[in-house]
Amino acid sequence: MGSIRIGTCGWTDKTLIASGWYPAAADNPEKRLRHYARRFPIVEVDSTYYGPPSEQTTRLWAERTPDGFTFNIKAFSLLTGHPTKVSAIYKDLRPETDKRNVYPQDLPPQAYEEIWSRFLTALDPLAAAGKLGAVLFQFPPWFGINRSNKEYLLEVTARCKPLRPVFEFRNASWFEGGNEEETLDFLRAHELPFVAVDMPQGHKSSVPPVLAATTDLAVVRFHGHSDKWMSKDIQEKYGYLYSDSELAEWAPKLRALADEAKTTHVLMNNCLGDYAQRNATTLIDLLGDAAQSPAHD
Repeated sequence: MGSIRIGTCGWTDKTLIASGWYPAAADNPEKRLRHYARRFPIVEVDSTYYGPPSEQTTRLWAERTPDGFTFNIKAFSLLTGHPTKVSAIYKDLRPETDKRNVYPQDLPPQAYEEIWSRFLTALDPLAAAGKLGAVLFQFPPWFGINRSNKEYLLEVTARCKPLRPVFEFRNASWFEGGNEEETLDFLRAHELPFVAVDMPQGHKSSVPPVLAATTDLAVVRFHGHSDKWMSKDIQEKYGYLYSDSELAEWAPKLRALADEAKTTHVLMNNCLGDYAQRNATTLIDLLGDAAQSPAHD
């Protein structure tokens, strides 16, 4: 069985800070990250989806965590084809437009290429420290299965080398009928890591909880089962606390997945209060020796 790293999608959420999960002494960003890293071996950074990080920021993350700690970084929204606020783009690369949100085609090709370059370069400090796990590319609901989108997965992989992209779909066409086998076969053939998800069903962005390792790295993200998944309120959307019995049903499935991969990343994205931290801790207890322990300074 490969190793299983369990963590959460973030450590800076305001509702987490207000929940009391952090001790009173962890009263600034540095202390909170150090506290988090003593309890979990991995974290996913989602803030990088909303705005690209600076090298100074990622260098601080590397310095404030112990050897062996892992950061997964969510790709900037523009790079996955999501609508992106003009104000989130590097100032000198912002297009002259009255639009509030833009897409890749709204930028000059040179600007788009420069955004790719700067985003990936900003991750260098983490990579140099051996702390960069993967770069998460979560695609929008309209990113369905077709030839051009498959080619884009290959393009992303080429752009990211030697960094490791992993791919999460939010369009059910990738898994309908015989497409599930086609999708997984394509990912395996090109050594592209697949991100499995647990999420509410019955929505435009819903995909089934398909667990599969398509490379030596497997990733699972838990989004919860909020009955308000379509809410624009992030707290309502992700405000779901898994029960111990729900997580107990997942434990053997995660063990089986880890049998197929060298490393498995399990990230709790039900980020309201300390829900994600509590559920991640429960999963670590349920998986016992299969779950990797946090690194220590």
